[in-house]
Amino acid sequence: MKITPGKLAGLKSVSNERNVIAAAAMDQRGSLQKSLAKERGATADGHDLEVFKTLVTEVLTHYASAILLDPEYGLPAAKHRNGKGLLLAYEKTGYDATTQGRLPDLLDLWSVRRLAEAGADCIKILLYYTPLDQPRINDIKHAWVERIGDECRAHDIPFFLECVGYDEHGGDEKAIEFARKKPAVVSGSMKEFSKPRYGVDVLKVEVPINMEYVAGTKANKGANAYTRAEALDLFRAAAAETTLPFIYLSAGVSNPVFIETLELAGESGVAFNGVLCGRATWKDGIAIYAKQGADAFRKWLETTGVENIQNVNKALEAASPWTLKVNP
Repeated sequence: MKITPGKLAGLKSVSNERNVIAAAAMDQRGSLQKSLAKERGATADGHDLEVFKTLVTEVLTHYASAILLDPEYGLPAAKHRNGKGLLLAYEKTGYDATTQGRLPDLLDLWSVRRLAEAGADCIKILLYYTPLDQPRINDIKHAWVERIGDECRAHDIPFFLECVGYDEHGGDEKAIEFARKKPAVVSGSMKEFSKPRYGVDVLKVEVPINMEYVAGTKANKGANAYTRAEALDLFRAAAAETTLPFIYLSAGVSNPVFIETLELAGESGVAFNGVLCGRATWKDGIAIYAKQGADAFRKWLETTGVENIQNVNKALEAASPWTLKVNP
């Protein structure tokens, strides 16, 4: 992959000394607000989101190469990132459940230019996507990604595309039926958005399996969709669909499950290039903040949160430098 000077500098800014992306993710908005309110038993507001994000950023960026934030509630936190790189989200949180296809939308008051002016080293977009959905729905999404890719090209800033799969018939993405479908969803998404027309620099992807349904894993709960050998082959098959750098997202699983997932990725031998890991490091602290307040949450982050992110960093020893995939 040929890379321009600005994009190269942006990727370097969010990477560690090995040119592996060991980034923390803290761009959750609507889901975080709902989780805080549920644990508190009362409303959570924008101030809660700002404080929560700032504490996560201040503590965990000591151990991360970068932090992913949103410009709606995350800019105060960006001032506390300990000199590490900054990725900013460009999409609106969530999706309109009344409209078919989980169609994406951009933040009204932001552009790539404005995000760069706010300090972003890289731009991140989340897209709900399955290659199995109707062509008319996916064509809308393809054009949307093309526009963002061109905008990032114009400002010479790296474009991170995060694809999150879903069941095109509205089925449960945690069920074994979707677990069997997930490899095709992940692999197909990686193949599609590796096309040069989209201008993607780094794919942020789900792993192509659901660990709960891998026979013999600690995460397994009894039902099996794949053997361990099949799971390893599915990691390899997905990775073979792209020549772009790609990193894994934690998808809301617990820290132990995410660590076991990264260990399986390492065992498969795929050349993944890091992580953008959010809830697997700080999710269990939501109840602490909601019920006990900011000081208690800081103490939790400084102990359990730090332990969680150090577990991830250890698992990243299996990751490969993205510099092996780019040509300055």
